[in-house]
Amino acid sequence: MMNSYLKSRSGTAVARLGLGLGLAALTFVGGCEVRVAAPPPPPPPPRVVYSPPPPPAPAVDVEVQATEAPPPLPDYEQPPPPDDGYLWTPGYWAWGGGGYYWVPGTWVQPPRVGVLWTPGYWGFVGGVYAFHAGYWGPHVGFYGGVNYGFGYVGVGFAGGRWVGNSFAYNRAVTNVTNVTVIHNTYNETVVNNVTVNNRVSFNGGAGGIAAQPTAQERAAAAEPHVPPTPAQHQHVQEALHNPALAARANGGHPAIAATPRPAAFSGPGVVGARGAAPAAVAAAQSRAPGGAAAAEHAPGAAPGNPAGRPGTPGQPNGAAPNTARPGTPGQPNGAAPNNAAHPPTPAAKAAPPPKKAPPAKPKPEDRKRDER
Repeated sequence: MMNSYLKSRSGTAVARLGLGLGLAALTFVGGCEVRVAAPPPPPPPPRVVYSPPPPPAPAVDVEVQATEAPPPLPDYEQPPPPDDGYLWTPGYWAWGGGGYYWVPGTWVQPPRVGVLWTPGYWGFVGGVYAFHAGYWGPHVGFYGGVNYGFGYVGVGFAGGRWVGNSFAYNRAVTNVTNVTVIHNTYNETVVNNVTVNNRVSFNGGAGGIAAQPTAQERAAAAEPHVPPTPAQHQHVQEALHNPALAARANGGHPAIAATPRPAAFSGPGVVGARGAAPAAVAAAQSRAPGGAAAAEHAPGAAPGNPAGRPGTPGQPNGAAPNTARPGTPGQPNGAAPNNAAHPPTPAAKAAPPPKKAPPAKPKPEDRKRDER
């Protein structure tokens, strides 16, 4: 009996102890606040801004490829600049319409003060000929070592320089004759130390010019550039749509080799290349106001006109040697008057000599004096 009683009491105590511990645990847990971190909100979707694709670049800015080499550069005379502030951009062969066509050299107004023109050039790479478009920049970059003439002798530019906000022309290599309009000129002989064939029009490959960019030309390539002006784009388009400028039509001797202004393919100042058909040159120039009269007085139109003589290879600017007579005072540039383009007018028929007047009758007083 005693044992049963003790067991009963012991079990009750254990039960009470367990109940107490359970209540204590509940009290402890109830006093604690359990916080569960909420997941961060998803990031907002990225803002989509629609940018329309850029318009296609004009043909002059695009690298064009061809499987055949461009023709040699033609010989031609540089027309005088039409006004102060125009810069020379040399002619070159472009590709279009299934063949090469000539883009005449021309005088262009630069897009802003202080920039110079780096001509485009053809380079042979990877089995094809690729055209590298020209551009405006503070310095002249690499143009394949091609001797375009008139200051572009293969490296740099010697045809002029900026002096403040004005462009000064080097008359040693540019055809500046209207000095009554263009006053900012100088004379500086250009020595061409680049040994190249003056008529090769491409870099690299068989028969091409083996030239690599200099350190200065690499630096110029990294500078900010300005693309060709709208007038230059129009000039290229006019050349592309002129059948007479296709190489297959002119045999590499375009009748319009250079112009005084962009897209001015007819009229005074248009120059034909050496070897161009005289009829084609006359036809191109006679389409200007004035017709044949304008063509007669245009540079390159009349045989024997010194201004129309094409360039001679080997000259620093690709121009003919100066074999003119010493200048005549009173001419705008001190040059001899150009009489070749204007043959002397036949002398007019001499007027008959005047009839002798009859002798005057003596006066009465004179008669009396004689009688004495």
